[in-house]
Amino acid sequence: MKSQTRAVVIGGGIAGCSTLYHLTQEGWSDVVLVERDELTSGTTWHSAAQVTNFGMNQTMVGLKTHSINLYKALADDPDYPINYHHADGGIRLANTEAQMDGYRHFASMARGMDVHFEVLDAAECARRHPLISTDNLIGGLWDPLDGDIDPAQLCQALARRARKAGAEVYRYTAVTGLTQHKDDSWTVHTTKGDIDCEVVVNACGYRVNEVAEMMGVHHPVMSMEHQYFLTEEIPAIRDAGHRMPLLRCPISDYYCRQEKNGLLLGFYEQDCKTWGMDGISPDFANALCPDDLDRVTDVLEGAFARMPALMEAGVHTVVNGPITYTIDGAPLVGPIPGKRNAFCIIGLRAGLGEGGGHGWLLAQQIVHGEACYDTWVIDPRRFTGHANVELTALKAIEDYQNEFRFHFPHEHRPAGRPMKTTPLTPILAAEGAEFTVVNGWERAEYFKPTPDFALTHGFGFDEAFDVVAAEVGAVQNEVGLAEVNGFNRIEITGPDTHAFLDHMICGRVSAKPGKVGLGYLLNDHGCIKAEATVANIPGGPVWYGSAAAAEWHDMDWLTGHADGFDVQLRSLTNDHTILVLAGPKARDVLSAVSRGNWSAAAFPWLSVRRAFVGIAPAVVMSVSFSGELAYEIHVPNNQLYAAYLALRGAGQAQGMRLFGARAVESMRIEKGYLHWKADLITEFDPFETGLDRFVKMDKDFVGKAALEQRQADGLTRKLASLQIDTGDAPAHGGASVMVGAEVVGTVTSGDWGHRVGKNIAYAFVQPELAAIGQTLEVDICGTRVRAVVSERSPYDPDTQHPRA
Repeated sequence: MKSQTRAVVIGGGIAGCSTLYHLTQEGWSDVVLVERDELTSGTTWHSAAQVTNFGMNQTMVGLKTHSINLYKALADDPDYPINYHHADGGIRLANTEAQMDGYRHFASMARGMDVHFEVLDAAECARRHPLISTDNLIGGLWDPLDGDIDPAQLCQALARRARKAGAEVYRYTAVTGLTQHKDDSWTVHTTKGDIDCEVVVNACGYRVNEVAEMMGVHHPVMSMEHQYFLTEEIPAIRDAGHRMPLLRCPISDYYCRQEKNGLLLGFYEQDCKTWGMDGISPDFANALCPDDLDRVTDVLEGAFARMPALMEAGVHTVVNGPITYTIDGAPLVGPIPGKRNAFCIIGLRAGLGEGGGHGWLLAQQIVHGEACYDTWVIDPRRFTGHANVELTALKAIEDYQNEFRFHFPHEHRPAGRPMKTTPLTPILAAEGAEFTVVNGWERAEYFKPTPDFALTHGFGFDEAFDVVAAEVGAVQNEVGLAEVNGFNRIEITGPDTHAFLDHMICGRVSAKPGKVGLGYLLNDHGCIKAEATVANIPGGPVWYGSAAAAEWHDMDWLTGHADGFDVQLRSLTNDHTILVLAGPKARDVLSAVSRGNWSAAAFPWLSVRRAFVGIAPAVVMSVSFSGELAYEIHVPNNQLYAAYLALRGAGQAQGMRLFGARAVESMRIEKGYLHWKADLITEFDPFETGLDRFVKMDKDFVGKAALEQRQADGLTRKLASLQIDTGDAPAHGGASVMVGAEVVGTVTSGDWGHRVGKNIAYAFVQPELAAIGQTLEVDICGTRVRAVVSERSPYDPDTQHPRA
């Protein structure tokens, strides 16, 4: 066994084998995989192994497409062919128009990745799958490339190709410990000796946290028992003359596919069960859990009703094994938070179908620093310190129970809530707040006009439209107050603070005390990594502020580049909360509760100072995400209620109204302000994103050389603001922008702008189509709608209101 290698992948299932193979494809041949038992002895061996192209976003569609193409190439390899039922086709059923709208949106989104789904009516579903009933059925979504694969053969094929490229695989080699050294390299201690390496990868399936504990971390991954059974022969399948399509049914929570001349039928029962929360036996390998068919009786009855032929089929095998889930159902693939040269590929509940793509994207991140797609949707840092075992279990159960029921826009499921709150959470709830969740924080989304007010979830504008309009109107004409909790806040101190920030940010941000600036951080490929507000607090430190979701992401990026600078970084994210005071009367309210001169001359736009709001100490910034005169009031959480009472009391005379996140979203989209990980992603550089004024090419910064090369190569896409000719629905992220039959761009975000009365969206489009006045079309849930490229900021384009 080697004693030194470039990377060690721990785990021999689909995650580990795919990562090992793809590392060799990216140019790293000196790599090793270690497996405590035999390859595929964890979850992989008993996987139902369905391979679909369906995904909730373009990143997931892209990685699944890679999996399908890779698996087809493996199946066609004359030297080592594997069993892959490629392109049997598959249907996702629906019994509501809202579900059908969702399928139409996913079809629009996938088209931008050159993946083509088909939306079917009920009769066509039955024609393509003659075993199903059309009772209580409206239609479905057809995936022409759906299929299934042999799990063990797939992993052996990947391992074989990796070995041929120079990798080595050590079976029956258990990892007993991990040691990281001062140079950030690792030693992997095993039962057969130590291996020194640059990079370590946790690909350990349901044993993920046994290895995580060796690193001193915990991953929000939970195992669920999952049952399926194999039927005896069904004559209708035997005599069909073709393979039956796969079926996924959100109506009755089951799936099925052909297995020989019978069916494999799997269940997502409501009475589901976690597994391994109190530890896993070291002897559990190539093993299953005891059968428990009583648990799936209700689901089985629904399956019988949908497929009557099942009632005449015997069962010859029952499988009940653990599969892994995360808090939101998507896997964790990428850098391990707080660690250097450590990565994970875990929580792959659909590992066989997706694993080829996950290993592909992870290998790119390890070798090149970024993948070809923005990978935030699978980034391990999207969950932070709140993601404990109990929360993960509750969310895993909820996600399992809703396996085939996608999240609708503005749908916030109840499990594990509330997790992170402030002293104002119950106060705002009493005021009628409906809450969304941002990085675990309960944040007011809007304020209900009556206690029994409720939304109908769907893809169109909903019942909250007029409520949000009223909140926006109050901010535009009088004054509004909002709580923004969880905002990422990093205190930077030390003599090199400004030199460090100048190195990290591609533009110039003022070092003058009392000033606030906006800056963008690029990755090593010259593309957008982060957006930050930099505040030079008088007589104090610099505060780096960014999106709540960026808490661990940005801290990793900053600390990873701090070597050689005399700076100290400290997170204040969980210690402070922002109260946003916005509107033309905001200055009157602030002046009534805080000593000092708050005039435009004494405290102009983009200023920061320390002050008291009532009796509460605060840091006040004159910045605006709404486009109105506004103040961000940063208050320690233990004095937040005092500051709120002071502002609320002073606001009564000015007609103050509380507003929430949906009003903020409407206002920011009218102002051309971009959203991190919606409009600001790692696939595009600042010039493509329309941020030219925030780039100074006459200074050095991270990513400059790559950005210069991208400039020389020319734009690949350009972010455009679109005004869309419909009042029925917004353009949701991922929707295709069309010219004729050609997809020319993709929507990143969209909403109704209540102040300008326009349906607005942002989209990356072909550069030649980004000129103002250009006419395009957007596919909104299957309907082609006219859209015109417009100015970036249709509301107050000269930004005079915040300066008032």
